[in-house]
Amino acid sequence: MKVSQMAETLIGSEIIKLAGIIKEKIKNGEKIHNLTIGDFDSKIFPIPSELEQAIVDAYASKETNYPEADGLLILRQAIQNFLKQTLQLEYELDEILVAGGARPLIFAIYMALLDEGDKVIFPVPSWNNNHYTHILKGSPIVLKTKPEDFFMPNASLIAPYVKDATLLALCSPLNPTGTVFTDNQLKGICELVLNENTKRSPNEKPLYVMYDQIYWSLTYGNYKHYDPVTLYPEMRPYTIYVDGISKSLAATGVRVGWSTGPKKVIQKMKSLLSHIGAWAPKPEQFATAQYFKDIQKPLQFITSLKSDLLIRLEGIYKGIQSIKSKGYNVDAIEPQAGLYLTVKFALQGAKTQEGKVLKTATDVHQYLLDEAKVAMVPFSAFGDDPNSDWYRISVGTIHQNDIVAIVSQLNNAIQKLSF
Repeated sequence: MKVSQMAETLIGSEIIKLAGIIKEKIKNGEKIHNLTIGDFDSKIFPIPSELEQAIVDAYASKETNYPEADGLLILRQAIQNFLKQTLQLEYELDEILVAGGARPLIFAIYMALLDEGDKVIFPVPSWNNNHYTHILKGSPIVLKTKPEDFFMPNASLIAPYVKDATLLALCSPLNPTGTVFTDNQLKGICELVLNENTKRSPNEKPLYVMYDQIYWSLTYGNYKHYDPVTLYPEMRPYTIYVDGISKSLAATGVRVGWSTGPKKVIQKMKSLLSHIGAWAPKPEQFATAQYFKDIQKPLQFITSLKSDLLIRLEGIYKGIQSIKSKGYNVDAIEPQAGLYLTVKFALQGAKTQEGKVLKTATDVHQYLLDEAKVAMVPFSAFGDDPNSDWYRISVGTIHQNDIVAIVSQLNNAIQKLSF
């Protein structure tokens, strides 16, 4: 049966495909440590109790009809205050758009800015930029980042491609790596964007920056979050932020996200999403507004959540380093932010006890899943090279006491290989 060329050539979610394989293994009785999904097990990481009760109360109060197309006024006011108090970002109410999580907002940014063939610059690995560019028939400019840069792009990498580009898609902290921009890295990129936009006439679209900062509150140690407009106020006309409660409040299923940015872009995004019906449910909007009235409540919850996530991230990080110390070609990047750990398993060429040679990264990934019973997401699922040695580990679904077993099973599986 014929479908559109776009749909025919669209690649489905690699992570969802992997999830199906894992579910089948679990169904067959295998105990798998599933570190693939960028989500929280709500039994381990429940949403704030006050937010949960506010949602229940909103349903009980019959707040169940359509919300405003750009989000409830009381929620946009709460977001306005929250951004001002936490990030010192000040936006007018008509520069704030609420939707059902970050995904429809990202999609709306692409839809609002791109014409067919427009150039989109994005780094790999990164989440879904390749697919959104494909859906909107944009022209992808893919930047291959390096582990020594923590997989974050820099100005020198971007500079050759800014001419005639419409959108630069950035994310910090980055999904899948859990790494962040330094202030100097981001300053260099901002200067590049500003310089490019001075060359364009008023009749041309500027080079816009989509800045996905959904993980911004989950930074660790000396690592800090930076954003374009704070570093360079002149970036305000060109920057569209993506944010929400899904990660900071472990509320991935509550579906409340928001964008802030130039009024015209935000209003066009609003029009697009009003046709799609991608608003956040009214009770959840109402509850989020109530919960944000006392700004200390979300901040206290975030502090506790960060502590719990860091225990897991550091535990696995130290475990990987202990395996590395035995001479195996594995590694991990120190936890910087979010709920992700970037790990390396360069095991190609090794031979299993059954005599099979692990020729490709796919072979390595399958071996670790089958033998160690540990499921991770290869960076190839985020647009990177199919033979990348790097993987994303997500810790939002594991108990603290799972860490020892995860590291032990990885260690044992690797020790069984012949090199």
